[in-house]
Amino acid sequence: MSFSRFTEEDHEVIREAYSQLKEAAAKRCANQEELDVVQKAFDFANEAHKNVRRRSGGPYIIHPIEVAKIVVCDIGLGYKSIAAALLHDVVEDTAYTVEDLRNLFGDKIASLVDGLTKIKNVLDNEDRSKKLEGVYSESLQAENFKRILLTLNDDVRVVLIKLADRLHNCRTIDSMPEYKRDKILSETMFIFIPLAHRLGLYEIKSEMENIWLKYKEPDAYNEISRLVSKNVNDLERQIDEFIVPIDAALREAGFDFKIKKRVKTPYSIWHKMRTKNISFEQVYDLYALRIIFTPDSNSKKIERSQCYSIFTIISDIYRNKDDRVRDWVKHPKSNGYEALHCTLMSPRGVWIEVQIRSKRMDDIAEKGIAAHWAYKREGYLSENDSEMDKWLAKVNDILVSNDVNALELLDIIHNDLTSGEITVFTPKGEQKTLQKGSTALDFAYGIHTEIGNKAIAAKVNMKLETLSHVLKTGDQVEIITAENERPKQEWLKFLQSRHARNVVIDYFKGNKPHFVKIGKEMVQTQLESIGYRLNSDSEDILCKKLNVAGNPDELYFRVGLGLVPVNTLGEFLTPVAPPARSSLYWPFSLFSRRKDPQSQQEGKLKDKFVIANCCNPIRGDAVIGITNPDGTITVHKKTCPVAESIASKHGDRVVTPLWEDESDLNAFPVRISITGIDRLGLLNEISRYISLVMGVNMKKVLLSTDGGIFEGYIDLSVHDRTALDRMIRKLGSIEGIQNVARIEL
Repeated sequence: MSFSRFTEEDHEVIREAYSQLKEAAAKRCANQEELDVVQKAFDFANEAHKNVRRRSGGPYIIHPIEVAKIVVCDIGLGYKSIAAALLHDVVEDTAYTVEDLRNLFGDKIASLVDGLTKIKNVLDNEDRSKKLEGVYSESLQAENFKRILLTLNDDVRVVLIKLADRLHNCRTIDSMPEYKRDKILSETMFIFIPLAHRLGLYEIKSEMENIWLKYKEPDAYNEISRLVSKNVNDLERQIDEFIVPIDAALREAGFDFKIKKRVKTPYSIWHKMRTKNISFEQVYDLYALRIIFTPDSNSKKIERSQCYSIFTIISDIYRNKDDRVRDWVKHPKSNGYEALHCTLMSPRGVWIEVQIRSKRMDDIAEKGIAAHWAYKREGYLSENDSEMDKWLAKVNDILVSNDVNALELLDIIHNDLTSGEITVFTPKGEQKTLQKGSTALDFAYGIHTEIGNKAIAAKVNMKLETLSHVLKTGDQVEIITAENERPKQEWLKFLQSRHARNVVIDYFKGNKPHFVKIGKEMVQTQLESIGYRLNSDSEDILCKKLNVAGNPDELYFRVGLGLVPVNTLGEFLTPVAPPARSSLYWPFSLFSRRKDPQSQQEGKLKDKFVIANCCNPIRGDAVIGITNPDGTITVHKKTCPVAESIASKHGDRVVTPLWEDESDLNAFPVRISITGIDRLGLLNEISRYISLVMGVNMKKVLLSTDGGIFEGYIDLSVHDRTALDRMIRKLGSIEGIQNVARIEL
């Protein structure tokens, strides 16, 4: 931030921005009294931030105004949240206190601002954290996320306003130095985007994803955007032609509806291309239509019936792709999302996804949890509201647990937010939502603790299975119990849900001395085998690293029960190991550090860069550097999940490496996948082009054919990304080849 007197032009910008907010707020506020509170909050914040500018040079007050606009327009919150958004930086950045706001605006608005201020304080302190004695301090970044999640149960509106704040920061991220952008975008992808998805805020999620891609993979973003624009322009008339008979048929059937056109976002296209190793041309669901209807009554039964009626009508007009039907009307997602999706073939041969939603379903899809509240107040409850309540309760259970530190919590919540879900059924047809990968025993504990404790086997779709059997969507599960059965230690090896694991662990605490004795013997034997003694010093180190509050007995209990692999204990006592031998060390001539204030150091010639073998970046890839405790810098692709995870917890370790002069002859290992229609001489043509025309060394070729179709991969050594992209384009033009793509080694 900086200070300089506002000009008349600045004041005009502020007036225009607030005018737009006020217009949106007027539609959301119930009366003039609520709108007056919004006006009062703006006047107060505008004066508090007077003559203060953001890094971009614009008036600082524009930021809270834009956050408030997101809060009302994109999330649909009311006047108290709008006011809190306008005031959210006042306590942190000015001399005013929470008590001042409480006196002026009441307890609830002050409480919302206080929650936002505490979150911001922790995040800012993280930027000032230092390294001590070669070991990185506990991640205050992770503590920040813990505070964010704690507010889910106190008042979820704090999280929603924080998401709005993060979205606007992403929108204005161009004014930040690159190392700061990398840190913020990594946080955004690791926790804020999954959180937005879990809370049903799909538009916010999609916008943050696209901003992430724009800065993490700018070439891919620009190329996909260009191709989307070209395709949409070419096919706009075809889409309109596709709609005409649907519109006529639904009107004839008497439906009150509207149809919206939607194009798949650049991020979702990129993600699909990357995960499925396909080309842009093979993404057949680029286009989607939303049929949003107003049901004849508030009856849930009638609303569902009309969804299926619309599906029947439109699938009679166009051919339906059976394996692409997604019924989230009968089985809503755990975040409340309801819709019926199908994919239809247009007369021109283009697959088009059609989403069928009622007005209520569309409101929930657009506004997420905020829309749930609105319909709850009106007495129109979604059957799946309880699923959101269960998830919030589960998060709270994790947060208050004494055996989880902030870093572990961040990983647990990230895994929970990003893991898929399955829907299974009891013998009576009751629907249960479980984490993907859950077992029959997880299902048993999800029904009731005692059913889990006494379980001996399961019937899955009427077939007898073990308790470790992994369930899939649609399974009908019956648990077989025995009165004298008790939890077994080996259950901890396959249980997935934290609740079930905690129940089993608590059961064995009844025999804690036995496991403590076993665990202590195991620890002592292991430490002696690697040259360490078991004494108070080693106990203190292990207890601290494993977050057992300095209690050796708790450490030994975990080891004895098998919760902590004994062969990993040496890692906590030895210095940080150098990267694995398979990592590639590069001399300084390959990289330099960008001259950001954060990363500028004297004696940078001592930097030693390591190519990360989790993602294997090559010259020309957008890269991010992570500083290691031993002083080396590991270079990852900016989109590498490993780098994202580290940067989201330890933002102070992020630096910005630059590829140096391209004249050196370093070659980088890459792998390309290749598929197509087999023909005589094709492999020879591929290898001749790679070796003779491109002069690229092939390290390994693995291709197989089946029924005239071939697929496989080729490992190569290339000098840069430009050469690789040129080679991929040329190979893709060879007769018979359907797809060529770079994949992870």
